Amino acid sequence: MTSEPAPTDPGGASSPELALAAAIRRYEERLAKDPASLGFALLADLYRKAGRVDDAVAVCRDGLMRHPHYATARLILAKALMTRQDFAGALAEIEAILRSSPMDVQCHRLAAEVHRRLGRIDEAVRHLERAASLDPGDRESRALLGLLRAGAAAGESGVARLLTDDTFVTPAFGALCLDQGLADEATIVFTRLLRKHPDDAGARERLETALRARSRRKG
Repeated sequence: MTSEPAPTDPGGASSPELALAAAIRRYEERLAKDPASLGFALLADLYRKAGRVDDAVAVCRDGLMRHPHYATARLILAKALMTRQDFAGALAEIEAILRSSPMDVQCHRLAAEVHRRLGRIDEAVRHLERAASLDPGDRESRALLGLLRAGAAAGESGVARLLTDDTFVTPAFGALCLDQGLADEATIVFTRLLRKHPDDAGARERLETALRARSRRKG
């Protein structure tokens, strides 16, 4: 039995896209009627999901001028800034939330991602450790910790054991691991490279590629 395609409008938009556009219009109308409404955060998140990142940033910043302590809006702003690769700006918003809510698990996870994308592996580990301690059921943070910690190279596979020798901790060997579908081992290689050279943009990019491959493999 084959599934039918999602209905589209004459312009080719699918039902989810139409629903998102309709939701955006509703919240735009609400905000126009009540500019002081906290609904600005949801509108910004809808913009972000629709790919209108600049609009999301603008709405969040405007709303935060009226509601500077609204943590949800700061988190949405941080996510939007990450989308446009403004990691420093995203980190500033996350740190503002953590100053008032140091036990915010979601913020610690997001902070770990930002630091990782900046090549700051030790800082990423620190936030992941905090997230895992606050949420014992956070298996993903614990699994990622096992790869990012300094001793992660001493894994179970034969390839991982090779990585205790710096001879194999090279961009070429990491790329080979990726080509062979060894996402965990590639993650270890690029993590160790970034510990030595946090500004290595190539290693940062390859680390993210390895983590995406690992996520796809785990479903």
